[in-house]
Amino acid sequence: MNKLRKEKNNYFIDSKKSFQNGNTFKDKTIDNVFEFAYAMTFGDGEHRDHRTGGTMNRKKGQIFINTFQGKLSELGVYSTFFKNNKEAYDKLSNPDFDVYGLGEWDDSDIELNEIKFSVKSTKFYGNLLLLETKDWSEKGEYLPNLTTDKNSIYDYFVLVRIKPDGEKMMSSNRLLYSNDINKKELYSLIKSKTWEYDIAGYITNKDLKYLISNNFILPQKSLLNGKISMDAENYYIQSGDMKDFSKLIKTL
Repeated sequence: MNKLRKEKNNYFIDSKKSFQNGNTFKDKTIDNVFEFAYAMTFGDGEHRDHRTGGTMNRKKGQIFINTFQGKLSELGVYSTFFKNNKEAYDKLSNPDFDVYGLGEWDDSDIELNEIKFSVKSTKFYGNLLLLETKDWSEKGEYLPNLTTDKNSIYDYFVLVRIKPDGEKMMSSNRLLYSNDINKKELYSLIKSKTWEYDIAGYITNKDLKYLISNNFILPQKSLLNGKISMDAENYYIQSGDMKDFSKLIKTL
């Protein structure tokens, strides 16, 4: 595993993977995920408006598109299972479309028997898996779950990239930083695009503990690629150092 190249307070990615086009979501999938994300943002559900250890408060436009792309990422993993190991796919937990209130969350993104997957989403040009440092113990435990009856150990962390850049799309239509968005207008914008995904790779819980013990940390307020200010401190791994997820699926 390679650390980011550092120049003063700037961090640069050198170990990359290019986005693989061709994996598209069906219209029905987009419809279902839209309704879920809208309910979590404007309906009965509720997401935190800030990251763990972060200082920025997200507007509802930001929460919506982050929720939308996050759920798409999970379904991208289901699709990859279906394509590579139908027997394992049939044993996966069902996609979770339950709408949770603030302070409630599901146990893990995807489960296969006793194996638990955490799915992380990024933009199609992204090359980092980021995990907020304040969420994880030195033993690779997810701290918010330690005081509950929920699982605190994830076996695998999967990085999914989504195309197009939803935040840029929302910003171009002056919706990203808005708290009052017309549903029909938002739906029309989402449906005007073809949504694609690829899976950059995965790491194990053992890999996470290595990142933690060896200080693979992107500090708060540091600059990624010399221009993106980090809102919270994160553990990281570069996409070029991640393992091939399709190969893992075939062994499960």
